Formats: sequence, structure tokens, C-alpha cells
Amino acid sequence: MERQVLSVGQLNDYIKTRLDNDPGLRNVAIRGELSNYKMYPSGHHYFTIKDETGAMKCVMFKSAAVRLRFRPENGMKVIAMGSVTVYVRDGVYQLYCTGLVMDGIGDLYAAFEQLKAKLSAQGLFDPAHKQPLPKYPGTIGIVTSSAGAAVHDMLRILRRRYPLTQVKLLPVRVQGAEAPAEIAGAIWYANQHRLADLLIVGRGGGSMEDLWAFNDEMVARAIYDSKIPVISAVGHEPDVTISDFVADLRAATPSNAAELAVPDQDALRQALDEMLSAMAIAMQTRIKRAGERLEHLSNRPVLKSPLAAFENRKKALELLQNRLISAQQGNVAGHRQRFVAQVSKLDAMSPLKVLTRGYAMVAKEDGNIVRSVRDVKPKEPIAVRVSDGTIVASVIGGTPNE
Repeated sequence: MERQVLSVGQLNDYIKTRLDNDPGLRNVAIRGELSNYKMYPSGHHYFTIKDETGAMKCVMFKSAAVRLRFRPENGMKVIAMGSVTVYVRDGVYQLYCTGLVMDGIGDLYAAFEQLKAKLSAQGLFDPAHKQPLPKYPGTIGIVTSSAGAAVHDMLRILRRRYPLTQVKLLPVRVQGAEAPAEIAGAIWYANQHRLADLLIVGRGGGSMEDLWAFNDEMVARAIYDSKIPVISAVGHEPDVTISDFVADLRAATPSNAAELAVPDQDALRQALDEMLSAMAIAMQTRIKRAGERLEHLSNRPVLKSPLAAFENRKKALELLQNRLISAQQGNVAGHRQRFVAQVSKLDAMSPLKVLTRGYAMVAKEDGNIVRSVRDVKPKEPIAVRVSDGTIVASVIGGTPNE
């Protein structure tokens, strides 16, 4: 019997057909660790799934990859679903993956943790970025579904607690593929047109899948970029979403958000009454003190007898004037005595005083005093100063003392 000779492609086609027709290889699920994970610009994902006993190449086309709730990474423990067949061109059998979940935890939870870690690292949860809420908001914008019970609860509480505030509803879908874009768009629109002093973003309770729109990165970044303070009000108290971490304040429920957003008018009235009472007491105390001061002033002598008070003041002024005059006169007399004493001293030391006792003072024409016979020459004119005038003379001669 002659052996049939096949081409490589024919053999690969044959193997592919056998594998495709094997029910056990369709819709299989295998557990392992991701390795060599690559995402191409085309949107297709290629990776290897392995364990201690073996490895298998896998491909996930874009149509399946877009449904991933988390970002696969090397080393992750996963369960991959799909069908095993042969890639004819290379003769390689591989798993054509239609679904991928984290082993041991749901893919939604894995996606939540991944996005939480990513945004936290980028600073979107930083407390320093949180804005304070306005104490008395004039306008509150509510971003939620107009058909849900949550919006009616919030409106009822806002009207009851603080009817002065105006409420603007920005209706959006809060569930489904279109919800994240609508929620983020409403937040951006409110900021662009400055529609409110405060935003409440949220919805009523539900499953993790129902609340998933508030775990979307687009919504998180819209809340982070909002210049209007945001309260996140998603689900019930145990529910936690990415929006709760990014928002300026997290409310346990939508009803709790309405309570946190505005003051209670009853509490405000009570506070106003207490302030009014305190002001009345303070005013009464002030009036009482003013009356006591008025009574004290009215009993002063100047008010009872102005003329007598004037005369007393006048006498006191005259007494003070006399004291000043007496002090000034004593001061002048003392200065005069010191002046006379100084003049007497100067007069006693004056060379003119010596002349009155018969002495004379001789000077040459240039005014220099003659102190010695050697200071003059014969026939040199001189001036002789005596007590009552000056004698003009001429030198005849002189003999120095031995």
C-alpha cells in the first residue's frame, strides 16, 4: 500500500480539524500563571499560561480583550477560558482565549484594586487636594439618575434641612457602558458653567456590577479635576468605590450626603435664638453699666455746682501760677548771683585792674607788648597804657637788670 505524502499545511489543517471537532477542547478552562504578556496596538493580547508541569501559548483577540475588567500582568494567577486549536501557519497549537479572570478573586475586584493602586500612586487620593465644603451652599448640583429613589430622598432631606438652597439635577445614567461618560460629562459641564457651589455625585445601592460606573477612571479624574467641591454618595454604607477615595467628602448613602451638604435649619434657628439671647443679655449689661456711670457722673461736684467747681479750678490755677512765678524769680536770682560772682572773678583777674594801682603797659607800634628792654630800640616809638589813657613816647635808652 502506497503511503500518502502530505504537505506541512495539509497536516496542520488535518490536526486543526481534529482538534476543532473534539468537544473536550471547546470551551475549556485552565488554571495557571501569566507569562510573556503583551498587548499590541491592534488590540490583540498574546501571552503564555504556565504551571509547574507545562506551558501553553494563548491569544485573546480584541473583541474579547475589551471585556476585561482588570489589567493582566505577568505573574498573576488566572483562569483562562476558550478553545484549543492549531495556528496552521506555524503549526503551533494554542488557546484562543475568550475570557480571563483572577484565580481566587473576581475580575471586578481585581480591576478595582488595580485602579485604586494606580490612582493612589498618582496622588488622586491625596488629602491635601481635598476642598472644604461651603458652609451655606446657595446651589447644589446632583449628578444621578432622575428615575432612582436616591434623588427623591436627597431632595426631601435638602428641602427639610435647608430650604434656602437651590437644587439643580443633572440627570445621567448610573449603570451600563454609557454611564461613566455621562457622569464625567455632567461634572465637567457643571464646572464649565459654574452651575453650583457643591456637587453630590452618586446613586442608590446595588451589586458591585451595578455600582461599577463609579469605579471608572474617567469618573475619578472628573471628580479630581472639579473646582466645585464634590460629595461622593454611592450605594449603602458598606459599599466603597473609587469615587469615594477621590471626592472631597465621602457619604455613607445618598441621604447622608444630603445631610452633610447643608446645615439643619432647626439647629440654625436654635443657634440664632441662643445668639439673640446672648446679645440681649450683653445689651442689658451694657445699658446697666452705662446707667451706673451716668449716675456716678451726675453726682460729681462739677455737675451739681458748676460755678463752685469753676471757682475751685480758678483758685488752683492761681496758686499754681504763683508757684511758677516764685520758682522763676528764685531761679533768676540764683543765676544773677552766679553771674555777679563770675564777673568779680574776671574783674580781679583783668590786667586793667593792675593799671589802677600805678602800673603801665607798654606796646610797640605793631601792638606787641614790650616785656624786655631788648624788645625795643632807641628812638623807637612806643605806646604807654595807663589807667586813664595812652601816652605816646619814644625810647631814649634802656638798661637791663643785673
